[in-house]
Amino acid sequence: MTYVRMLRDIVSLSVSGCPVGPAGASGRRSALKWWIILSAFTRTRGGPGDVMVKPTVHDIAREAGVSLSTVDRVLNGRADVRPKNAERVKEAVRKLGYVRDTNAANLARQRQYKFVFVLPEGPNHFVETLVAAVEEASGAQVADRTDVSVLLVDAADPHAVVDRLKTLDLSELDGVAMMVPETPQVRDAIAHIKSAGVYVVALVSDLPNSKCHYFAGVDNFSAGKTAGALLGKFLRNETGSILVVTNSMVARDSIERRFGLDEVLSRDFPQLKTLPTIEFYDDPDRIHETLDHALKAHPELKAVYSMGSGNAAMLDALREHGVAGRFVVIAHDLTPVTRQALADGELDAVIAQNVGHLVRSALRVLRAKCDGTDIYEAQEKIRIEIIMRENLY
Repeated sequence: MTYVRMLRDIVSLSVSGCPVGPAGASGRRSALKWWIILSAFTRTRGGPGDVMVKPTVHDIAREAGVSLSTVDRVLNGRADVRPKNAERVKEAVRKLGYVRDTNAANLARQRQYKFVFVLPEGPNHFVETLVAAVEEASGAQVADRTDVSVLLVDAADPHAVVDRLKTLDLSELDGVAMMVPETPQVRDAIAHIKSAGVYVVALVSDLPNSKCHYFAGVDNFSAGKTAGALLGKFLRNETGSILVVTNSMVARDSIERRFGLDEVLSRDFPQLKTLPTIEFYDDPDRIHETLDHALKAHPELKAVYSMGSGNAAMLDALREHGVAGRFVVIAHDLTPVTRQALADGELDAVIAQNVGHLVRSALRVLRAKCDGTDIYEAQEKIRIEIIMRENLY
């Protein structure tokens, strides 16, 4: 007789032995409560009343008629197992409903993960917020037994990106989260990283042709459509042009945002004309000249849409021309710069994504890939947020 069954029988006797009257009723209710609680922790396994326990590797070995070492090799995906024995182990797992506790297994093996975030270097306030989020997440539970580092690369030079990626010791690495433009050189480098058994997550901007294992970020096509809807509604009774700027149209997120913007404006707000996208590569002089030219060539200019992360240079140019606050201005990513511009009325709205969620999601996905466990899509979905001065604080 099991320990829990003995306790349950004692409680049953307590119920039947309680005296009649108010005190007895109270005792019976108390005893009955404990009987229900104890019963919830029992189920029939070998016989009525046995304790409910999770199946173990010992149960699997006994059911499959193989050794514990064979079970361990099958569960860890090793190939040095006879197909017949491997199938018997898998059938026993299915029959017993065994669910592997990867955390316990990793702890027992003292498993240490090693992940690297590859991010653009240079004066980029959004990347600074990402780096801060990586540092914060590296000390959180999501990064338990995980070594997380950041590798900064010159994203504007694909050859420089590849040279930096070559410095990674792939034999010691488990996963990489990358925020870089998808060029042929980068695509080949990612293929090399994957061939070494290292998992790759595209971060912020997707890398669809590189066939990464996952993309962590917002739907940038929808983000562009959101920008188009905001501009159209802010300028509902206006006719004029919209200046569109970004760091580089090589970045996939800028391409998708532009497509989304054009779809909504051409369909719902045809009175607004979007000008060709201006790339300024984080060059303050270039954005200054671009805005100067746009103001002279397009007196009907009504709005500016910044698709990339170079918002500091764009806002400085607006201030220098004395037009800050005169146009409707939409930007992406909540940083100290865009936060202050919202508070000052120089930005009308910021389309943002939670960088903390973004980084934690990348870490969870990389861990799941390493462990061969499921990814919970609802948890990893990065949502589009619209931030205005009214909901800034």
